[in-house]
Amino acid sequence: MYGCQQVLIHASPDIQAIIEYLCSESNKVYNCSLYYARQIYIKTSRLVGRAEICEEMAKTKNRHFKSMYVSSAQQSCNSVAEALRSFRELMKLWYRGELEEKPSLPKYRKQGLFTVSYPKKWLKLTDEGIRIPLGNQVKTWFGIAEIFLPMPSNLDWQKIKEVRILPRNGCLYTEFVYSVEEIKAQLSEGHVLGIDHGINNWLTCVSNVGTSFIVDGKHLKSLNQWYNKRTSILKENQPQGFCSKQLASITEKRNRQVRDAINKAARLVINHCLDNQIGTIVFGWNKHQKDSANMGSKTNQKFVQIPTSRLKDRIVQLCEQYGIKFIETEESYTSKASFVDSDPLPPYGEKPEGWKESGRRVKRGLYRTANNWYINADCNGAANIIRKVAVTLGLDLNGASRGVLTSPLRVRLWTT
Repeated sequence: MYGCQQVLIHASPDIQAIIEYLCSESNKVYNCSLYYARQIYIKTSRLVGRAEICEEMAKTKNRHFKSMYVSSAQQSCNSVAEALRSFRELMKLWYRGELEEKPSLPKYRKQGLFTVSYPKKWLKLTDEGIRIPLGNQVKTWFGIAEIFLPMPSNLDWQKIKEVRILPRNGCLYTEFVYSVEEIKAQLSEGHVLGIDHGINNWLTCVSNVGTSFIVDGKHLKSLNQWYNKRTSILKENQPQGFCSKQLASITEKRNRQVRDAINKAARLVINHCLDNQIGTIVFGWNKHQKDSANMGSKTNQKFVQIPTSRLKDRIVQLCEQYGIKFIETEESYTSKASFVDSDPLPPYGEKPEGWKESGRRVKRGLYRTANNWYINADCNGAANIIRKVAVTLGLDLNGASRGVLTSPLRVRLWTT
């Protein structure tokens, strides 16, 4: 199990230029390797592996391959091999009828910068920082054989597996890949947390141990609204694919804020589980829900730009680290059905004729049950998500009481 941490590179203009040159050569090595792999597949229907790609680049004395340190050039070739392996797996799904559209071969990268990777065995930690070798070609042309990047104080050098130089939106980052040990916590699989996602209420969480809370999404939504407004002004009367330093800057700023929100929200969920000995998370998720969203152009834009899928993946990673069981289930009719009245929850597309919910949503955020109890509408949905799998897992839902569904705690990500 691996984790990664990114650190912004602050370097002199000369060092910055050398790093950008290496990233540029890495991009060209990727495209050259992909050209060879595509030609082999087109002519023989055979997908080549990493060793064959590296051998071909070395045998033909590719000038971009030679301009990099050998191990980092091989890592760029390995990126092509990984893309081909993903293509092979997608083709298997398509042949079995589990994929609607036939996958296409990996495409070439546009002119620009690409990641430069260094396995740890070629690196050395010194008093000046981590020594990054640049190769003989760079030493001949630029008169420099190595650069030094700072080592983060919160990481253990013994656990580092790989160091990458990652270009993004005009910035350069050092990405440290390190091994993460599993943490065994005292948890009960019978204690479960149901999660319903949305826009203003990004995550609504209800448990069967008498707790509930909402991760606020309004701040994140406002960040996206500002970003959309600003980019529309900058791109006005500009050709397709237009980019500028200002556009790259605000894009990078927005992306950093989104990553921070994802990490904070995921950590809130996991810490809540650890504090309450919750050993199971049930996440409501419908496949292709963003592709087929039909809520109006404005609401669609808000919904599609909320990175809930990435947040779900981050929660899955943390669940693996702490030994929490993660279950993903479809969430059809969970918003309409009344949890308090135990309305039936049919699977998507299998609603029985004459099915009708006993309660209804009277206004945004408020749900009225058959007994005229008023509860939080999103908490009702989160509790119903648990009920989707309760019979299969043998869960006791008595802890999800009326009080839990009525007054959840609202947590704001960037407020102390």
